[in-house]
Amino acid sequence: MSPWPVVFEDEALLVLDKPAGLAVVAEPGAAPGETLLESVRARHGAAVTNVHRPEAGASGLGVFAKDKPAQDFLSGQFQAKTVRQVWHALVIVRADGAGAEFWPRDGARRVPDAFAMDWWIGQEVARPGVMQAFRRHGGQPARTAFTVEENFGAHALLRCEPESNRRHQLRVHLAAVGLPVLNDALYGLPDAPLLLSALKRGYKGGAAERPLIRQLALHASGLTLAHPRTRAAVALAASLPEQFAIALKNLRKFARPARR
Repeated sequence: MSPWPVVFEDEALLVLDKPAGLAVVAEPGAAPGETLLESVRARHGAAVTNVHRPEAGASGLGVFAKDKPAQDFLSGQFQAKTVRQVWHALVIVRADGAGAEFWPRDGARRVPDAFAMDWWIGQEVARPGVMQAFRRHGGQPARTAFTVEENFGAHALLRCEPESNRRHQLRVHLAAVGLPVLNDALYGLPDAPLLLSALKRGYKGGAAERPLIRQLALHASGLTLAHPRTRAAVALAASLPEQFAIALKNLRKFARPARR
């Protein structure tokens, strides 16, 4: 039995709800450690292959094919961009002008209800494994559609729908427009935790206060793909993890909503 929540399983397909902090496969520059794929293969056999994964710091839907025909069919869908992906990100709304080149009128201070980012993504020369956004022709084409589901002023909950699958795509696109993912030490503001004391007036907690959410605030919430055997559409969903949900509950209760 899997120690992680099984979202879907049959003879061809396995979908798990991955916790934050667990790498699906060994990632460049990461410390050695057991991966989710190794654990899955120990239970289901060496033929199992990962075809979609949240990066180690993120949580949510991880998709595994149980044989080569299923792998080829599923991988082909991601390459053809026919899989519908939905992610959720809790972001910091920077007020320092970061991302102003994307928001020519107002900088990053007022976030529209919906917007799209189509800057290309490529490798930073000086930092292996770190990606960078370019207006054009600095890497590979990348596009993400964003919808603001809730705006809390200094933070916002975004629905993210990537139309391509570049390394760190959502994190890089959001950082480039001045909306870095909360707790993103690589592309965001590493010293800007979400604390209840910053939201709640008269907070009486102790000096050892912990952030409301400690994971990278990025979650693979939904996927719709064609089943590798039946070709029927399969809709997959993973609820927000507990820390993520607690953070949103407190933001809804105590944060000042953004002025439109």
